[in-house]
Amino acid sequence: MLVNSKEMLQQAKKGKYAVPHFNINNLEWAKNILEKCNEMRLPVILGVSEGAMKYMGGCNTIVGMVKGLITDLNITIPVCLHVDHGQSFETCKKAIDAGFTSVMIDASKYPLSENVRITKEVVDYAHAKGVTVEAEVGHIGGTEDNITSNANNATLEDCLIIAKTGIDSLAPALGSVHGLYKGKPNLDFETMKKINETLPIPLVLHGGTGIPNEDIQKAIECGISKININTELQIAWHNGVIEFINNNKESYDPRKVIGAGKENMMKTIEEKNTMFFGL
Repeated sequence: MLVNSKEMLQQAKKGKYAVPHFNINNLEWAKNILEKCNEMRLPVILGVSEGAMKYMGGCNTIVGMVKGLITDLNITIPVCLHVDHGQSFETCKKAIDAGFTSVMIDASKYPLSENVRITKEVVDYAHAKGVTVEAEVGHIGGTEDNITSNANNATLEDCLIIAKTGIDSLAPALGSVHGLYKGKPNLDFETMKKINETLPIPLVLHGGTGIPNEDIQKAIECGISKININTELQIAWHNGVIEFINNNKESYDPRKVIGAGKENMMKTIEEKNTMFFGL
């Protein structure tokens, strides 16, 4: 069932667990994630970056693919199809019009006043269509979709201001980074806890790959209700494919090559679900 993120994240905030946001990059990734989460009877958010949108052919192709998989695989869990780091109103609008059920508008590279203006524009359009909106304040560092940026932590005051736009969830930059960490993650749990206690909306942790399990669990305790995972799935898939290629030099069937990462992906998805939901 394709739904927006409102109910699943509000329930996570209330129940003090986190819903996983797994980025998808192709048919196989979407299929693997849906099958494993359905097997575990757990809701899931499928994230699509702008780069992945272009790679997979566009918003309409992705919506059609995900809806088709839900029907053909008999997926009965709540599934949210979400734009990850939409860089503009136009990107979010295009995805909403195609059938995405949730969008993230990331205008954090602009001054706060401009971030608020753009975010409010997306909220007004999305809510009229029953689509949920996530925003970012501060700036999460690291590299995603070949875009590298420096970190700039959010403040409680900034979060209060951006929340007035009517967003449904918020990703405050509090020490996590996209991609692989260089050194030890340094999450600002104190500010995270203050923001969660002050705002009624769920909080999102980007850059979940590489954060120690104990820090993930502490972040959930401090109010994180959604955690984004991308790089860790890429690494798991990559390792499976490399092993297959090394052991099968004569195999050229793309279905076998691409599918060789499935077992590793399924294991990683199960591990994340078990941790995030506290199973």
